[in-house]
Amino acid sequence: MKTLIAAYSGVLRGERRAEAARSKSSNGGSALSREGSGRWGTGSSILSALQDLFSITWLNRSKVEKQLQVISVLQWVLSFLVLGVACSAILMYTFCTDCWLIAVLYFTWLVFDWNTPKKGGRRSQWVRNWAVWRYFRDYFPIQLVKTHNLLTTRNYIFGYHPHGIMGLGAFCNFSTEATEVSKKFPGIRPYLATLAGNFRMPVLREYLMSGGICPVNRDTIDYLLSKNGSGNAIIIVVGGAAESLSSMPGKNAVTLRNRKGFVKLALRHGADLVPTYSFGENEVYKQVIFQEGSWGRWVQKKFQKYIGFAPCIFHGRGLFSSDTWGLVPYSKPITTVVGEPITIPKLEHPTQQDIDLYHAMYMEALVKLFDNHKTKFGLPETEVLEVN
Repeated sequence: MKTLIAAYSGVLRGERRAEAARSKSSNGGSALSREGSGRWGTGSSILSALQDLFSITWLNRSKVEKQLQVISVLQWVLSFLVLGVACSAILMYTFCTDCWLIAVLYFTWLVFDWNTPKKGGRRSQWVRNWAVWRYFRDYFPIQLVKTHNLLTTRNYIFGYHPHGIMGLGAFCNFSTEATEVSKKFPGIRPYLATLAGNFRMPVLREYLMSGGICPVNRDTIDYLLSKNGSGNAIIIVVGGAAESLSSMPGKNAVTLRNRKGFVKLALRHGADLVPTYSFGENEVYKQVIFQEGSWGRWVQKKFQKYIGFAPCIFHGRGLFSSDTWGLVPYSKPITTVVGEPITIPKLEHPTQQDIDLYHAMYMEALVKLFDNHKTKFGLPETEVLEVN
């Protein structure tokens, strides 16, 4: 507004100068020349003012978009960390208030709906297409790269690497439509598998199921691969909590050498294995790494053994500034590359030799996928994927 007022003032001054020139000059041609000059000055002032206004508007819109991106990421981080616990506490408190009937009704619903997550949950295309996920994607940004087609007549187990702190690339690419996974792999239904304990938390379980997230346990995977038709793709973050403990910027390492359960499941159901590597997943958070044998690592391993997850001391940037610490991840690019599927035969009772064979094939395919794409996403040719 101030810019327009200044421009309008310039217009008035130009017109006054032109009028004065016309009244004082005795030469008509000279007066016309001055008048024309005044008019050209007026036009230049308006054009300059409009350019300034558009520039300011664009900058303000850019800032608003960036803040929306930050908020969209923060809401998911807070949902992941505290939504389940917070809703459990609120529900328990509701039992002690005049609204106790609401809590009773929800718990009754919970009892009848308890096994729904084990059958793939209740995905909602509406939720998966929320605009908030596009802001989430653009914050980093996150990209999904397809290298091969997937047949809708087969089922798949995607091995997702690395875990990172929260598996943000896995969530955005496979639990939302922000990167258009359904268009890139038509006819394939992705199910991101996560800790079964999350589905015991009120409200959080509904939120997770709406995105197509399911428990990472044998009952759920058996159901999806044997009783849910074909075209199912279960995404398992193979390294799990152990891998998250070594997550740090600049490190490309996966926990895989002794993780063979997902291969056994693939063989029992004849589901093809698909190696998937997410470049940049480890770059978005910094964490305190406790050395083996330290008290901190001992506590983390106890949590991992008895609860299923390992608490990490990590930080990102602040809500309003990238120069402060907070829970908002750093805006580093995450590119998830989906590799070529490995055809797996269906063996009712696979032997250890069978499991070892296809596990070795999978490890080789993952390393090859990493080597073929590392230079495209900012890594040097000499970078080596560490397989632990």
